[in-house]
Amino acid sequence: MDQVEEALAVLQPKERGAEERRPALPTGSQGELEDQEKSTQDQEQDGGDEWDTDLETDDASNKAQNLSRAELYLHACRQTGTVPVSSFLRHLGEANLNLNHYGLGPPGAKALAVVLQNDNNVTNLELEDNALRVEGARYLMEMLQTNISIQSLNLSNNQLHLKGADIISKMLLDNYYIKSIKLSGNDFDDSAAKYLADALKGDYVVKELDLSHNKFCDTGGEHLGDMLATNVGIEVLNLSWNHLRMRGAVALSAGLKVNSTLKQLQLSWNGFGHIEAEPLGQALKHNSTLVLLDLSSNRIDDEAVTLLCQGLATNDTLRVLKLSHNPMTNIGALTLLQTVKNNTKSAVEEIDISTVFVCEAFAELLEEARLRRPAMDVRYSVMSSVTRNLSAIQIFQKFLEGRNESIMDFFQALDEEGTMTVSTSAFRKALKAGGPHPHAGQGAPED
Repeated sequence: MDQVEEALAVLQPKERGAEERRPALPTGSQGELEDQEKSTQDQEQDGGDEWDTDLETDDASNKAQNLSRAELYLHACRQTGTVPVSSFLRHLGEANLNLNHYGLGPPGAKALAVVLQNDNNVTNLELEDNALRVEGARYLMEMLQTNISIQSLNLSNNQLHLKGADIISKMLLDNYYIKSIKLSGNDFDDSAAKYLADALKGDYVVKELDLSHNKFCDTGGEHLGDMLATNVGIEVLNLSWNHLRMRGAVALSAGLKVNSTLKQLQLSWNGFGHIEAEPLGQALKHNSTLVLLDLSSNRIDDEAVTLLCQGLATNDTLRVLKLSHNPMTNIGALTLLQTVKNNTKSAVEEIDISTVFVCEAFAELLEEARLRRPAMDVRYSVMSSVTRNLSAIQIFQKFLEGRNESIMDFFQALDEEGTMTVSTSAFRKALKAGGPHPHAGQGAPED
């Protein structure tokens, strides 16, 4: 039996006499843990800044170095009074450690941190939805002071709030290893945005930052915009499901205008409308790195699309534009497609306007655009009547081609009085008869 199997056996006290090998929790330890957690909660309310979170358990300081990671983890779990996670033990030594939704809590985070502080294997640590709270975040940030292998960290949905943002920002100030950090759904407000933005100004290490599902508004957008203007590392920024609009959105666009590294910007489910679209369009005129822009589920109407197109008319890097679930109509869709078609340097290859019902003119324009860019993928909605009409037009064109006849010839032959109009009944009658004249447009036949 190897060390991991032995460790797993400890999780089953009724087998192999494992209860004899598991030391009893020291007297008073559970009560002390509860007191410690209560004290930490009081400290959070008072806004304390102390970091007294020594990861070495009381009686393990001299023995920890001689223990295997499995033994060390089980020992730490006993000392903190938490239930060991068998999944962690089964995946020891692997680069990807996924403990999402395990309900670790602060004690579980401390036990995990004890093991990971000197780990050289884990590069991706997933801890979403574990009720870590501020105390658990402290343990993990202290662990990252010595761990140099973890490059990707997911702390989404962990009730971190403002104090958690403060703790994480302090880690980011001295960070040389974390390249991706996900902090979605932690009730971060504008004050939290300032902590994080200040830590990332001038940063070049973090490449991916997920701040979706938080509570950033005007001031938060200003802080994040200032950060974008000076940051030289972030390539993927997710700010979807916030409250960015008005001056916050304007400031964010100003930062994007001068940013030189960002490749993907996700802004779905915010408040971008025609007021916010103008500075964003100006940003697209100057930005030369962005390849994906997601504005789904905002307030982008036809007027806003026109303002965005001021930037799209000259932009030569954006490849993916997402605008579904906005109040734009077929008019905005035509403006958008015409702009992309006219810009010979445009790199746009994917447009999502899947909730916009377009007309025949849009479908025809798209066919023209695809003559130059066959791979262009445009998602849109269309009425069944439009589909039928488009099919009929294609059939009619083939009909005329077979007769070596143009559309102009066909209708001129029907319009004998030169009124420039042809009744529907006359048109149908001519089609049923096989056309107005077999030699239309070719001169009168010889006798």
